[in-house]
Amino acid sequence: MSTLTCCGWAFLAVSACATAVPLDSARVASERIKRLTLIAAILGSAVAVLDSTIVGVALPTIQRSLGGGLAGQQWISSAYLLTLGSLILLGGSLGDIFGERRVFALGVGAFGLASLLCAVAPTIGLLIAARALQGVAGALLTPSSLAVIAATFPDEERGAAIGTWTAFGAIAAVVGPLVGGELLALASWRWLFLINLPVVASCLTLILAVVPRSPSSQLSARRVDLPGALLCASGLAGVVFGLIEAPRLGWSDPEIIVSLPGGALLFGGFVLRERLTRDPMLPLAIFRRGNFAATNMETFAVYAALAVFTFFLILYLQQVAGYSPLHSGLAMVPMTIIMFAFSRRVGRLSTRFGPRFFMSSGPLLAGAGLLGGLRIGASPDYFSDLLPAVVVFALGLALTVAPLTTTVLAGVESAGAGIASAVNNAVARVAGLLATAGIGAIVAAHFGTSLHARLRSVVLGHAARATIAAAQRLVLGRPSVSGLPSAQGHAIVRAADAASLSSFHLALVIAAALLALGAMIGLVGIRNPQAAEQPAEPRPR
Repeated sequence: MSTLTCCGWAFLAVSACATAVPLDSARVASERIKRLTLIAAILGSAVAVLDSTIVGVALPTIQRSLGGGLAGQQWISSAYLLTLGSLILLGGSLGDIFGERRVFALGVGAFGLASLLCAVAPTIGLLIAARALQGVAGALLTPSSLAVIAATFPDEERGAAIGTWTAFGAIAAVVGPLVGGELLALASWRWLFLINLPVVASCLTLILAVVPRSPSSQLSARRVDLPGALLCASGLAGVVFGLIEAPRLGWSDPEIIVSLPGGALLFGGFVLRERLTRDPMLPLAIFRRGNFAATNMETFAVYAALAVFTFFLILYLQQVAGYSPLHSGLAMVPMTIIMFAFSRRVGRLSTRFGPRFFMSSGPLLAGAGLLGGLRIGASPDYFSDLLPAVVVFALGLALTVAPLTTTVLAGVESAGAGIASAVNNAVARVAGLLATAGIGAIVAAHFGTSLHARLRSVVLGHAARATIAAAQRLVLGRPSVSGLPSAQGHAIVRAADAASLSSFHLALVIAAALLALGAMIGLVGIRNPQAAEQPAEPRPR
């Protein structure tokens, strides 16, 4: 199964990249290097993105195998996103200092080793620790994968190349649940991590064989900002710990009282250090360049919404609607098809006409799709209730993602591509991390309040109250009522279904509001480059 999947990825990457750049007989070798470099970048970034979503479909299965409840499910996702998001700036600066090719290869190899550790983890705690190590490796490879594209392709070809790279990144994000569901139908959840190994081996081979080395003249003379990396990681860890554990421990628990403001202070210390140090991990002046600040603000809103939608949709379909892991993955296939079909074309159009229209209309369309998901009930019909929402959401996402990524790198010299890519990737990952944790806390609180309100008039025994407590730890689930009196069991199941549906709808509304905010940022904050506003001259053939 893993071999077939990897061959499929390689075939798709090769076929897409074959038309990424028109071939010229006098430049065959150069164009071959470009295509193979693009394939390496796609494979490297895709395996990192895939692992941020493929695990989502297996969270209920892993929870049944290793335990941990909702907090354990959140930490399996958040441990990866936490180290990835907090260290990705360091990864970008390391690429600028030591060369993108070297850091890219190191990150890909380390990701394979961490994936193996995830696959053999015997406890929930060790799995979470191995996921954190995966995030460290992802922080090295993700910005470098985009930076090697920026360094390899000239300006006139970069938009189409980034569009292709973006398309496969988005496809990896939405195909993850499908691959995960297929693997869970055939084998253990541990294969979700073992499947990375052949992809990693293929990517490493391409990196070492074809990716150009960075000229020494283009390497940055900055020093590695380890204190800044420590402050950033510690600050985010404190905030995320507080948001995830607060529903379980209570907002007045000393650990929560210390971790939330402590994390915020540490992150503030990170920003202050980056402002004052001579060799910052995050040069704050980069935010004053062109559309960079507005693009990253929109990135935060869009990727926060994407994380909320995919995380809670998978949990809802499996734990409430009764979908199998495979069927919940199949539900996302239209997103894969749409992103593959349109992202590269949209990337080219945004280069020609400017990104503003796409970055303002795309999030609005995606938000409309999420609001259409409010039709989803406890037993949804896929074609009438879920499919329209998924299709509209995917169309909006396809309009947004490629122009967003191209705009981030617009006007960036090769020497700064690593940090520019790292900033945008960090914003995207941190958005998903904070959204899953923060909105997860809101959804958990709403679920508990709604569940108790619906059972207020029901007389419950001690066993029934214990069942309700267990349901609150899981959230978005149908509790086991075996052994309870029939009347109490039926009342608890009905109340849990209704509370789950209400909580899921709340998550969709919040995600749609985030997308509306992203559209507003795109409309007000993005400016089309002057060159993009001129009619494009026909390219000689």
